[in-house]
Amino acid sequence: MGSLPPGPADLVPGGGGQLRQLHGATVGAGALSAFDIDQAIAFAWNGPPPGSVAAGKARLLLVDSLGCMLAGLGHQRPRDFGAALAATMPGPIRVAGVAAGLSQAGAAALLAAAMCWDEANEGLARAHGRPALAVAPLCIAALAEGRATIGEALAAFVLGYEVAGRAGEAWRIRPGMHVDGSWHSLGAAAAAARLAGGDPAAVARAVHIAGCQVPFSLYAPIAAGMDGRNTYPGHAVLLGTLAAAGAIVGMDAPAAGFAEARRLALGLDQDAMLTPPDRWLLEDAYIKPFAGVRHAHYAAAAAIALRAALGLRLAEVRSVTLATYAEALRYAANRAPVSAIPAQFSLSWAMSAALVQGDLGPAAYADTSLADPVLRGIEAMVTLIEDPGLTESGDRGAGLAVTLQDGTVLEARADQVPGDPALPMSVDAVCAKFLRFATPVLGEAQARAVLVMLLDGAPADGLAGLLLSPVESVPTEPGQETMR
Repeated sequence: MGSLPPGPADLVPGGGGQLRQLHGATVGAGALSAFDIDQAIAFAWNGPPPGSVAAGKARLLLVDSLGCMLAGLGHQRPRDFGAALAATMPGPIRVAGVAAGLSQAGAAALLAAAMCWDEANEGLARAHGRPALAVAPLCIAALAEGRATIGEALAAFVLGYEVAGRAGEAWRIRPGMHVDGSWHSLGAAAAAARLAGGDPAAVARAVHIAGCQVPFSLYAPIAAGMDGRNTYPGHAVLLGTLAAAGAIVGMDAPAAGFAEARRLALGLDQDAMLTPPDRWLLEDAYIKPFAGVRHAHYAAAAAIALRAALGLRLAEVRSVTLATYAEALRYAANRAPVSAIPAQFSLSWAMSAALVQGDLGPAAYADTSLADPVLRGIEAMVTLIEDPGLTESGDRGAGLAVTLQDGTVLEARADQVPGDPALPMSVDAVCAKFLRFATPVLGEAQARAVLVMLLDGAPADGLAGLLLSPVESVPTEPGQETMR
């Protein structure tokens, strides 16, 4: 898997050059107002150039998103959630661990919840969230039902991602709110409308409809240690699907609705400065090497860097000081977590798990880890402080100082982690992460077959039946099968 195949533009018949203006807005560089996301639709409609960085990144993001969905399906609660959804959203899509089939909308809602279950999925720093969270599930569900080709799914993914990312740039939440499930619905609307066969005008109508009813969600479940937060992205999926259905039949809403929602819900009166429609946000997206909220990854990376100096002296730790930027402290300052979801949003827990375990994978949030007295003891010693330099510069990073009983102070810092734009995860690293997450659910042979089909552009015959549930035989070369 050494090279990346062409992107969506060359995979979607008739995709070239059909759109230059939308609602009178000429595509060009410059700031966008909060409600003028129509220009992003025009820009992204044909997809990134074949062989470009953005085209390759789109495939990597879709692969990584699917891996996170499958990892989430390894937990019992998401499977139970899928069974409950199937009762009112039955359909032909088979999902591992769910006895009944699901409709495209039901499967996408389940996959959105599963995708964020381990907090290991992608993100976009400038959007302060994960633009793929409600977009990728719709694309994967369409593939799983056989209603879209890989090219069509990628085209919808790129379009939804670029719309959602710019909506996220505009939507700055108040204290007590959570980012998931709000602006994501605009990206879901764009992707769903394109998957339904809508033209650019229909996609714009879908985004307008979603923008006029964009919800906001609360941080409260995370603070309380409750997993209802994981329904938020499913809500965005369903709202986007609803908006797309209305748009397909000609329904519309004011384009300025999203800006009005910003003003009423968030108190933001000034236009947002969005990325101009001549730049692919896909290129700036990060793919996580670790599980848990991205804000905590810098602390984890600093802890891993410090482990070599600490050696066998873990029992001699007397105190730990972690300095990081203000947004991380606002969003991930949970202490002494007793369940997975507050631990996933805890700087002190991520740093402690990385220091003790040498990694920050899904296992860091398992019950065995949460009950580990050594890990809990280290977490209790942590003092969180702000690094004003990072806050003022807008940069991300973390500095760590560990004081031992004899007064020795060990220090380390991390100003970037794999997945940052300046330090992207390699194709091999993304593939290894996918196989690590997907193999327990699909089996190794099937996971590798799916990876080849999605990433290397291999023939996709039979892909629909391979994505979400294990099968008895897995195609390898044309005309051949591998039996389990």
